[in-house]
Amino acid sequence: VPAKEEKKLQKSSRDRKSSPAKKVIRVNGEAVSVSNTKMFPSCLPYRIRPVISSNNWFFELLRMLTTCSKDCLCCIQDALLQSQWQRAAELMISYLEMLENTNSEKRVTSQEIWRVGTEILQQHPQSNIEEVNYFADRMKNLGVKRYLKISLEHAFHLLRSGFLDEAYQNLILTESWRYGEETVAQEKELKLVQAYKGLIHYYRWLKKKTDLLELGEYVPLHAAVATCSSNSSKVSLREIIRIPGVWDPFVICYVDLLEHYEEYEEAREVLNDYAYNSNFPSNPNAHVYYYQFLKRRGESRQTRISVLQILHELVPSHELMLEFYNLLKKSKKRKKHKLQLKVIFATLDFAAWKENVKAWSYLAKQIQFYWLKKEWDIRKDWWPAFHFSLYLAKSNWQENKKLTCEKVLIAGILLGKDCKYFKYVTKEGCKVQKKKFLQLKKFVKEHSWVSLRLADT
Repeated sequence: VPAKEEKKLQKSSRDRKSSPAKKVIRVNGEAVSVSNTKMFPSCLPYRIRPVISSNNWFFELLRMLTTCSKDCLCCIQDALLQSQWQRAAELMISYLEMLENTNSEKRVTSQEIWRVGTEILQQHPQSNIEEVNYFADRMKNLGVKRYLKISLEHAFHLLRSGFLDEAYQNLILTESWRYGEETVAQEKELKLVQAYKGLIHYYRWLKKKTDLLELGEYVPLHAAVATCSSNSSKVSLREIIRIPGVWDPFVICYVDLLEHYEEYEEAREVLNDYAYNSNFPSNPNAHVYYYQFLKRRGESRQTRISVLQILHELVPSHELMLEFYNLLKKSKKRKKHKLQLKVIFATLDFAAWKENVKAWSYLAKQIQFYWLKKEWDIRKDWWPAFHFSLYLAKSNWQENKKLTCEKVLIAGILLGKDCKYFKYVTKEGCKVQKKKFLQLKKFVKEHSWVSLRLADT
């Protein structure tokens, strides 16, 4: 062998000795290189990186794949919880590189990849819609069992980002998806796809309605488009809200359409069913929407009270409880008065109400009233004749007007505007100080509930 060729052979032999041989084994039928350095992501803490010994390559590698990927996933979760989107993105890349070694691991973690990857892309300050679209398209191919869910989340992100037309096209493609028995298994998701299409039709209708109002005149083309959008929206939304579930945004939009076209009975039926149908899960918002509808329609106080009473049982700290308190205040029934005190106490059981001035003022009035009632109950049979007779009204007015002005307010509050003392003094007072006594009459009228409740035994 020539000297030059011999040197080349020696150099080649030294290189083989200095670099470790790439051992290739098969895991679940897949050829895997053990010396793949990408299995150890640079951003993964050293303390949790697995160590491979030189014996029993198959089990060592299997252990490494399982341990390393799980630890990496924990690091990703930690980054997400701390809103460290860049670190989470880097870890996610490393995680995907590790999963490239086996197909079985990919299948197991496809949902994790979708959930985590979507969260990172939607929150990362430097991500763009093209990356989101690309990632979503890749995720849809991971498994047919999650195709519709991934498509729905993708459409929702497009809607939230203002890409209305792109979201609509995405939903049309999703709606046409078919895959044997999996299509039947995901029937509810298909209904959701149709519902989100209805939501987009509603938005378009709302925009056309706003345009018509701004123009201030009837434009046939705009009106036709608005009508078409509203009909399409109603058909899609009606289907989803018939299925037991929590469909707040769809119900709100559907009822808005019905009210606009004065289909009030159907709107009432939809809201009543949504709130009281036992097949639907308990949903406080359903009672809120029903109450707001009844209020807009000017329904009776008793009807509204019955709706808010159920809401009080479900969410005693709801912001509508002050409105409930005021409705109960106008009632003449003793049972409602007891409930009134219970309602205001229940709201103040919650931290959100600790600094609510109105709630505390209502409670103060309630406490003052019950103190007043306790003392008045033992005097109501003899005080009217002793202090507030017509004879005393005339003599007090003639002899001591300052005293009379103090007594007339008490008479009005305790005995009401029909008290003889109150009627005589306010009549005479209006002759000399009309403005002052009219204000007094107005005040007593506003607080007539006190005399009514004091008279209620």
